[in-house]
Amino acid sequence: MSDDRPPDCDALFPETIETDRLRLERVDPASPTALEMYEHWRQGAPNIEETTEYVTWGPYSHPKGVAETLDRALGHVEDAEGSMYVVRAAEAGGEFAGTTGLSVNWDCQRGGLGIWLRKPFWGRGYSGERADALLELAFARLDLDSVSVAHLPDNENSKRAITKYIRRHGGRCEGTFRNFVTDEGGTVHHVCNYSVSQREWAKADGTLTAVQFHD
Repeated sequence: MSDDRPPDCDALFPETIETDRLRLERVDPASPTALEMYEHWRQGAPNIEETTEYVTWGPYSHPKGVAETLDRALGHVEDAEGSMYVVRAAEAGGEFAGTTGLSVNWDCQRGGLGIWLRKPFWGRGYSGERADALLELAFARLDLDSVSVAHLPDNENSKRAITKYIRRHGGRCEGTFRNFVTDEGGTVHHVCNYSVSQREWAKADGTLTAVQFHD
């Protein structure tokens, strides 16, 4: 991490973000989050093979790996390069539903979205709702010019969800980028990429759900 980063750069990313049905909590390696996440990210966790089929990481074999992942996420916050959030479903008593994040390339004024959800929380529109919140963060708070999101070509569930919320916000599919990402096993994958600009987002009336930021 850079030693010349501004001391308050973590304030760019709210500690919590609330929508109608979700609560996003910025990850903190010092909290019990690592063990909670390990229960759902570990080898042998329910539906873990299915929920990690189209992501670039695989099930964890020990909690230390999760703690290291969260430590890197905190480093991104401290360097003002993005933030990972735990997704909690308010209508399920605040149960851990998954994780999401916003990465930032300040030189290009571009953000990137990512999400992982547990299978019991698929098909509820949560991906679009947290996208509403993170687009609000990217455009209204961080003043980025554009935000992109991608999925592997065979991931039909992500394709449906992303297409729906990107269109609602005035964005579009950019096409298939070949040999664009490498997973932790070294396999190279194509990705289908989508983007929305701040101007398109504003023209489409911005966020489409109530969003509250808490620092």
